[in-house]
Amino acid sequence: EVQKHSVHTLVFRSLKRTHDMFVADNAKPIPLDEESHKVKMAVKLRTEYGSVLHMPTLKENLREKGGPNTGDPYGHKQYSGNQGQELEYLITGTHPYPPGPGVALTADTKVQRMPSESAAQSLAVALPASQARMDANRTAAGVGDIYRHAGISERSQPPGMSVAIAEAGGNKNSSLMAKKAPTMPKPQWHPPWKLYRVISGHLGWVRCIAVEPGNQWFVTGSADRTIKIWDLASGKLKLSLTGHISTVRGVIVSARSPYLFSCGEDKQVKCWDLEYNKVIRHYHGHLSAVYGLDLHPTIDVLVTCSRDSTARIWDVRTKASVHTLSGHTNAVATVKCQAAEPQIITGSHDTTIRLWDLVAGKTRVTLTNHKKSVRAVVLHPRHYTFASGSPDNIKQWKFPDGNFIQNLSGHNAIINTLAVNSDGVLVSGADNGTMHLWDWRTGYNFQRVHAAVQPGSLDSESGIFACVFDQSESRLLTAEADKTIKVYKEDDTATEETHPVSWKPEIIKRKRF
Repeated sequence: EVQKHSVHTLVFRSLKRTHDMFVADNAKPIPLDEESHKVKMAVKLRTEYGSVLHMPTLKENLREKGGPNTGDPYGHKQYSGNQGQELEYLITGTHPYPPGPGVALTADTKVQRMPSESAAQSLAVALPASQARMDANRTAAGVGDIYRHAGISERSQPPGMSVAIAEAGGNKNSSLMAKKAPTMPKPQWHPPWKLYRVISGHLGWVRCIAVEPGNQWFVTGSADRTIKIWDLASGKLKLSLTGHISTVRGVIVSARSPYLFSCGEDKQVKCWDLEYNKVIRHYHGHLSAVYGLDLHPTIDVLVTCSRDSTARIWDVRTKASVHTLSGHTNAVATVKCQAAEPQIITGSHDTTIRLWDLVAGKTRVTLTNHKKSVRAVVLHPRHYTFASGSPDNIKQWKFPDGNFIQNLSGHNAIINTLAVNSDGVLVSGADNGTMHLWDWRTGYNFQRVHAAVQPGSLDSESGIFACVFDQSESRLLTAEADKTIKVYKEDDTATEETHPVSWKPEIIKRKRF
């Protein structure tokens, strides 16, 4: 009668039988097929080294192979890096060539240039040592090996110095060479910015702000459900627009037509005709609050982003939804457009940034480096780069593939907004009312601002929701939680002597993520 075993026992026995069967061949290399190896090496040689095959030819163990003239049809001289030791290299000179155009290349007419003895010697010394020579030299530990493998701490060397081993022609020369640590380049000097005007008039948090292309006025949207238009030069109120039934979260003025676009937490996207100051179009489709919008610079397309985890592309004239950009898994907080690819960039509370293909309506690249919500994205006006703001870091990226450039660390708060001008001043505004100004190129934080709240407001009502430079880039406007708009300008009296850059060329310690 067959004895019954458990599945575990049967599997174990099967494994053991297999092991016993193959244990003799375990870890043995597969026998090399000489013919295949020759073909492979010939192909590799021609493909990878075809362009340098005419250069000095390495001859290993030349003496064993039958003297200096073996395989040398022209009887060239051979030179060694170290006289008295085996000859390693063959200096071939040029290929034979005719003395002039149209002359046939024959044994009588051929010209061949040979290197002088001194040139050949210097070339032989400069060439790297052969593998055989290097193997022979490795019997004794070199200085580099001692430093690399022994328990000597690198701190025992003078700071900034490293032992370099120069290997040339089989000789080892140990020389102390100063090794410069990578340092942050010196940032460009920017004058500090100072507060020069506070504009009040809204009855709720000022959530969004935009400057019109002509630089005559600017527009704000607020939690009091109104949109207000202000004179930029005087700061006086020009007009109030009502129509939204909840907080206005985004405003933008078209450069191509006399239209103002707004969106809000009431799920509505409106187009206002500024000649009649009336709503002329609604864009229906979002299923939840609309958090931001942007206009395409060259075509009549509007892009909005929403708490429903999508961004939508609208035809401005027909009100049709061209694409619904789905892929984010949480609210989309910010959207930006540009004429170059990728034409749409979104930042989301799911911690990712997506670069979109406008034509296909699909994601080109997803950037997952941030660890927390991405509430702000800004495109540099001149460089093909952009920055994203999150509580963990501000990160800079390269278009078109979103290659990481650097982190701007230090603004430890919820970053609601970013703005950048052509001079390379990057501004980050945070939920706690702090504003940091950075040098775009180096990531140096040259100024920190925390303006006092409007009298009568609580200190907790300190928060920056949006900021923007005017068209001349000489004014910076911020939309704040104390119901005011604050206007900053550069300090004209400041110089590099009165406000020096307190920059130290410290060693860069940047994290990849």
